[in-house]
Amino acid sequence: MLRAPAAFLAAALFLATATTPESKSVLNAERASPDDLELGGQLAGTPAGATRYIRYKDLLRLPLETHIVDDDTNFPRGTRITGVALDVLASRFAKYPDETLIVAICDDKYRSNFPRDYRAAHHPLLVLRINGKSRDGWPKSEYGGSLGPYLISHPFFKPSFKVLSHDDEPQIPFGVLRIEFRREPVVFGAILPPGNPPPGSPIAQGFIIARQDCFRCHNSGEEGGTMAGSSWQQLGTMAQDNPRRFRAIIRNPKSVSPNAKMPGQPGYDGATLDALTAYFKPFAKAAPSSEKKANP
Repeated sequence: MLRAPAAFLAAALFLATATTPESKSVLNAERASPDDLELGGQLAGTPAGATRYIRYKDLLRLPLETHIVDDDTNFPRGTRITGVALDVLASRFAKYPDETLIVAICDDKYRSNFPRDYRAAHHPLLVLRINGKSRDGWPKSEYGGSLGPYLISHPFFKPSFKVLSHDDEPQIPFGVLRIEFRREPVVFGAILPPGNPPPGSPIAQGFIIARQDCFRCHNSGEEGGTMAGSSWQQLGTMAQDNPRRFRAIIRNPKSVSPNAKMPGQPGYDGATLDALTAYFKPFAKAAPSSEKKANP
């Protein structure tokens, strides 16, 4: 990783995050190119719910950082990435930059959430160049498709917390089409466990894990990813009615459904699976009768 003295970094961050009228002028009400990045949520100076677009060339004019990355599974070791910090995007474009949750939405309906504590611990970047190349020269994803139009990475990743056998996971989505600036209590409020369980209880532990992991592909109403095609309530119904199947899907999805695309968690121990089962069960009560079956 390229390094700089702490005083220089502090000054650079101040300059990088200074909001100016010019920074707002790069947002367009209409898409000019398929390469434009969508911005939404709570944007400064725009009507509630509005979508704006920023061109790739305008993103390259924002304060950029370059790092050598060795631990991102999207790249070979020693890959050089150049991009703009998500916190810089928030400072330039979010209505409430000091309170915002950043949500990255991908072309396959996968979502990654970047709360303030995660951004403080890991300094994620919106990647604009890989090994000095613009997107036409980027490598393919592990699935053979494009990593673009945008992706998110880190200078390096060291887990900042551990809950049972779940370690803090890197949020490194590719195929990112849209960035939203949201209020954390609104987004995560959709999956808060009922009854205000005490910290350290299995339900509270399951919530922390599910919020970081499951919420990327499973939705609760309008919040969360929809890549999996099964909702929070469906997962709750499975946890309540068939906990053995629920646990098997988490550990090894293909053992239940051979065509499952969901990655398994073979390292989760019994206590972790118990916590997730306890957390999801209460959501079954809200499941409509048409949602009695869930798929991985």
